[in-house]
Amino acid sequence: MKRTRLRLRQTTQEFWFIPAVMTALALILAEAGISTEEAYGVPDGLSFVYSGGETGSRNLLSAIAGSSIGVAGTVFSITIAALSYAAGSMGPRLLDNFTRDRGNQLTLGTFIATFAFSLYTLRAVTGSQDQPFVPHYNVTFALVLAIASVAMLVYYLAHVTGSINITHVANLLRNDMRDSLMSATQKEDPNRDLAVAPPPAFWQGGEVLHAPSGGYLQLLDHDLLLGRADEANVALLLHVRPGDYVFPNSVIAVGVPRLPDGVMDALTLGDRRTVGQDLEYSVRQLAEVAARALSPGVNDPVTAIDVIDRFGDALCSLQDRRWPDGVYYQDHQLRLVVPVTDFDGLTNTMFNMIRQYGKGSPSVMLRMLEVFRTTASCLKDDERRAAIRRHARLVYEDALANTANSGDRADIEKRYRELLDTLANGQDAEVKAAAQHAVQQAQGNRVR
Repeated sequence: MKRTRLRLRQTTQEFWFIPAVMTALALILAEAGISTEEAYGVPDGLSFVYSGGETGSRNLLSAIAGSSIGVAGTVFSITIAALSYAAGSMGPRLLDNFTRDRGNQLTLGTFIATFAFSLYTLRAVTGSQDQPFVPHYNVTFALVLAIASVAMLVYYLAHVTGSINITHVANLLRNDMRDSLMSATQKEDPNRDLAVAPPPAFWQGGEVLHAPSGGYLQLLDHDLLLGRADEANVALLLHVRPGDYVFPNSVIAVGVPRLPDGVMDALTLGDRRTVGQDLEYSVRQLAEVAARALSPGVNDPVTAIDVIDRFGDALCSLQDRRWPDGVYYQDHQLRLVVPVTDFDGLTNTMFNMIRQYGKGSPSVMLRMLEVFRTTASCLKDDERRAAIRRHARLVYEDALANTANSGDRADIEKRYRELLDTLANGQDAEVKAAAQHAVQQAQGNRVR
């Protein structure tokens, strides 16, 4: 069932889906309007309905059909240009965010539906002397669609320029990342029992499952795997997690004492990574935007700083949430162990690439240390604070090694010391520093 929902969601997000549905509906409405008028005619009281003759309706429908398909071609051209810009400046993996955009799909669908409706109606106009027929309802509705097309064109021009704005893209990716984080983590429960996985020796001698084909693991149905393992009264260890590339004939699961039936039914493989269970994919998309911004050809540290801020936002939202254990029991019997993303892995994906590409930019390094400091004041868990300390140390060392200016080096050392104070003293140091900063600002305002 989850696999079916995944495929259905992927299909409905395709760029062609909404235009195809709107075109089909337009053809159905055109036929319904023609049939209704043939059966009942047009009441005299409906003054708003088109009342022209055969020649006028033909000319009108031809003009609407020709102009709508012409503007649709222009919309296609603008879309391709926007996609080319996005692929060049923000990375080809972000193209899905533009093709999945409902505004782009609705605009294209409106023009194609107008063309299909007008063309289908045009074929019903007859000018014979014995039995002339003009589908007045349809001509009226075609006029409505033409006006709607003009409105959609104005909307689209504003929408497409906003959709390729880097801040807008960063916010979209931030929302995807936050949704994935909330789905992957759970509310902290101090009374819960910590599930512990058995040692590696437990799985020795178990039955091994080799991957029949290759591809990215897009979806893992935990409930189905847990149910199959419980029915077979076995323990199952999975070696892959969503986002991993599964190589053909590689070991992906071990069952003790044997494998349950239908393990592959719970694993959905595909040609590309998808947002959802693959938490690191959403993070990598944002990290790639920052890495491209820091490349010598672009040299845009402001965009990298925007991305760092979004990462800090995501980490602070994890204050009261925990990672799943990846260990599942049924009736006190071990049934399933799956690998999961942890806080260390998440921060590695967030900051390693940015640090490596931005080590020569003092402004980026300073902002990373500032975000680490704020994040350290939000997080209470010692392991997570240790991960922040480790990344801060890496940033500090790389920044000093690649910064020659004495003033910039002094700023980096100051930010690093403030971070260490926050890690050592908790929120008290952060509150004290904020108070001192406010006092300094007030004093500066009085001097001015």
